[in-house]
Amino acid sequence: MTMERRNPNSLLGLTLLSLLAIASATVFFEEHFDDGWENRWVKSDWKRDENMAGEWNYTSGKWNGDASDKGIQTSEDYRFYAISAEFPEFSNKDKTLVFQFQVKHEQKLDCGGGYMKLLGGDVDQKKFGGDTPYSIMFGPDICGYSTKKVHAIVTYNGTNHLIKKDVPCETDQLSHVYTFILSPDATYSILIDNVEKQTGSLYSDWDILPPKKIKDPEAKKPEDWDDKEYITDPEDKKPEGYDDIPKEIPDADATKPADWDDEEDGEWTAPTIPNPEYKGPWKPKKIKNPNYKGKWKAPLIDNPDFKDDPDLYVFPSLKYVGVELWQVKSGTLFDNILVSDDPEYAKKLAEDTWGKQKDAEKAAFDEAEKKREEEESKDDPVDSDAEDDDDEADSDDAESDESEAKAETPETEEGDVHDEL
Repeated sequence: MTMERRNPNSLLGLTLLSLLAIASATVFFEEHFDDGWENRWVKSDWKRDENMAGEWNYTSGKWNGDASDKGIQTSEDYRFYAISAEFPEFSNKDKTLVFQFQVKHEQKLDCGGGYMKLLGGDVDQKKFGGDTPYSIMFGPDICGYSTKKVHAIVTYNGTNHLIKKDVPCETDQLSHVYTFILSPDATYSILIDNVEKQTGSLYSDWDILPPKKIKDPEAKKPEDWDDKEYITDPEDKKPEGYDDIPKEIPDADATKPADWDDEEDGEWTAPTIPNPEYKGPWKPKKIKNPNYKGKWKAPLIDNPDFKDDPDLYVFPSLKYVGVELWQVKSGTLFDNILVSDDPEYAKKLAEDTWGKQKDAEKAAFDEAEKKREEEESKDDPVDSDAEDDDDEADSDDAESDESEAKAETPETEEGDVHDEL
């Protein structure tokens, strides 16, 4: 503290100030899934009676930057997953709320979520599932080619509201850190890997309250309002003789064929070609309209239905963090979860975990991909006439076996699952 007073503008002074700010951060919940994590988390029985509840693996994954740094990973395809942890209840009134976690889709996810939830009130964690009310749902969601975005859903008076802005998510098979920051002035930031991807306000980027301003329904465009940006040039006149220019003219280079017989073939005439002088039907030029006033818009007025709520950002009872999702293909791994009031603490946490491991993880992934490609190349058949004949015979046998298998295999319940979703 003494050094800070003597030289507050020095690099050391700024570092101390930063450390002091981080030291004053309130951490409501922080989970790195070290020893004893199962005592802090409750696995839900949601969908278990239907044999649709997926099991979690405790692992660092197939590729990682530190084999000792483990998280929880979905392990079964076509399953629902639900797990939650409790922390001391708090309200974010007059506080910045930071919700951050790390997620990795090892399975090259084609349809499934990687989001988490903050919940309030009293939750029966053994029954936590898709119908359990929540306060915030945040994180990546991928399904097919159309859905590859970050969900940011906030609940207000019992209604869930999805962010209107499009926030693309990461789609590779590596770990990424997702951060949602909500400030007491109702502004927010969404970060991926400590880089801000979207920012704005709860007022403008969610349809939570009616808009403050609306177009005046009584306003009408003035009769003399000119909204034509271009007009016909009154000075432009059609050139004399323009309509007499033919579309086609005889080909001057054409010659009468040597075997042409006028008596049998008729009188020879040269074929026609497009006339380079012909410019199409004449149209006067367009010029900028000197009286152009722009596109008319109704003026904005105060919305009589708008009623401000200074506590729009407030969640009065935050008490649980949870994962609840459906996955067609399993392999999503969660780690390094944080609920805090300090964005700088969250940033440093990301740097000290994901940031220190990302390069080694990428190298491990590249090596795994290289081995996979080598194994696939070994499995490719060697081209030869004899082997082609054998392959053709094997293919015929396989098709016959497959037809028999299909005839004996009962229909699955996959359609029922999608109907329920």
